[in-house]
Amino acid sequence: MEKRWNITDSGDEDKIEHLSKVLNIDRFLSNLLVQRGINTFEEAKAFFRPNYDQLLDPFLMKDMDKAIDRLEKAMENNEKVFIYGDYDVDGTTSVALVFSFLSSYFKNLEFYIPNRYEEGYGISIKGIDHFAEQNCSLVIALDCGIKAVEKIEYAKAKGIDFIICDHHTPGDILPDAAACLDPKRSDCDYPEKNLSGCGVGFKFLQAYCQRNNLSCEKLYEYLDLVAVSIASDIVPITGENRVLAYYGLQKLNTNPGIGLKHIIKVAGMQGREITISDIVFKIGPRINAAGRIDSGGDAVDLLVSDNEEKASNMSIDIDKCNDTRKGFDRDITQQALDLIANSEEQKAKKSTVLFEPEWHKGVIGIVASRLTETYYRPTVILTESKGLATGSARSVEGFDLYKAIDSCSDLLENFGGHMYAAGLTLKIENIPEFKRRFEEYVEQNITADQLIPQIEVDEVIGLRDINDKFYRILKQFRPFGPGNLRPVFVTKRVFDYGTSKRVGKDQDHLKVELIEEQSGSIKQGIGFAMGEYLENLQTGNPFDVCYSIEENVYNGRSTIQMMLKDIKFPYAE
Repeated sequence: MEKRWNITDSGDEDKIEHLSKVLNIDRFLSNLLVQRGINTFEEAKAFFRPNYDQLLDPFLMKDMDKAIDRLEKAMENNEKVFIYGDYDVDGTTSVALVFSFLSSYFKNLEFYIPNRYEEGYGISIKGIDHFAEQNCSLVIALDCGIKAVEKIEYAKAKGIDFIICDHHTPGDILPDAAACLDPKRSDCDYPEKNLSGCGVGFKFLQAYCQRNNLSCEKLYEYLDLVAVSIASDIVPITGENRVLAYYGLQKLNTNPGIGLKHIIKVAGMQGREITISDIVFKIGPRINAAGRIDSGGDAVDLLVSDNEEKASNMSIDIDKCNDTRKGFDRDITQQALDLIANSEEQKAKKSTVLFEPEWHKGVIGIVASRLTETYYRPTVILTESKGLATGSARSVEGFDLYKAIDSCSDLLENFGGHMYAAGLTLKIENIPEFKRRFEEYVEQNITADQLIPQIEVDEVIGLRDINDKFYRILKQFRPFGPGNLRPVFVTKRVFDYGTSKRVGKDQDHLKVELIEEQSGSIKQGIGFAMGEYLENLQTGNPFDVCYSIEENVYNGRSTIQMMLKDIKFPYAE
């Protein structure tokens, strides 16, 4: 599929020159800093050397004093307290963090994860009824609850208080809880607005330490959980999140908690450096799989475990859930692709809406993402649940999916989400009309450019510019993620050195050795699923490459390697 390369304009030349001088780095690296809003030596120092001192005062968050007051009252009176969170990675890591830490100071504590299929997302009536049966008087809700106005009223009528620790955008009315911690509250002046749910839980515990003159060292032992939430929930890795992710990755790589250690083991990642990308593609999916296939509570049981043998067995079970999830994902994705490939009508559309009542509800969001990657257009995948069609939707860069779904709201039982991802439920008989109107809205509002995948390129550089010092400093830009993505480069007019070849079991990957004519510099690279480019490489004509830079470690030897994203052939004779 054709891709557009959007090359970012260079930053302010005076700032680039200043940083090059004071940091003793080349202008390409200085430009990357300026593009990221880093313009001074002090800002660069804070960026390259994250420090606990950069963490903000948790009491700057609205209601934090109320939250700590209510927690301490519960502890003093030995009230029954439940820690509640959703079944996804952010929810389960949040619960594991707060439960593990508070268990050292208070024993009348349990946790509760709602069942994905019976209770759904957020605070549930079933959960509240369970708390009432257990004579619970305080619930600490993590990664959810900020819109649960009616549910909190229901709980209050049963004598149950809530402390809400959420990071989603509130509605017009806040729940009548003992405290609502959410940096996105319109009346909250907390400077860091992009914490994960687990990050809000961390600030809550940081405030508890601060109020009670406790060292935060014990709290920092759980930053591996916070890093997993930050990576998996795809929040910007800037500001406080950068500090938390930086130290969380250190913990993950040196001395992870027992549960995470065994997840790392079953994922086959022992003995190598774990990155944000590893969390997103290896650790997070395994934690998520418990809630998708079985119970999110199993993930928390593993994450809070202090028993090696038990954790080992639980991690194997969760890995099996992940294998099951991958099987569902693979099979349903292929079925969906076949439905499109076998229908000229479907292929001609600007959107995809597919419904199959037997598809597994736990993976339809993943399938929607896969189809969006393949056909690059707004996609809705629906299955049947409790007599209704329920589904997940994904969008493409620049197209507001939420507005498209909202235009069909009269056909829906409920829906929610944002510009690029959403969930929806509708009556099965309304699906044909929803398909028609959704496609009509997309066709009228999407641009031709939005239907072409776009690669954001940071800089155009030469192969000669990539050396050991360049990469050594580039590594210090990590952890990479939203707000600080791994830099992407373009090098123009390179040639095949004559040794490029197809590799992999199916010969569908491309291993290249490229030479830059002017400098004679030679660099190696790999392009996954790019084997089809080999013949064009071997014509002898120059071409342009788009790539990121990573380290390749093989047999103990480390080399710099280009990770190819795309190749263009504008110079063909």
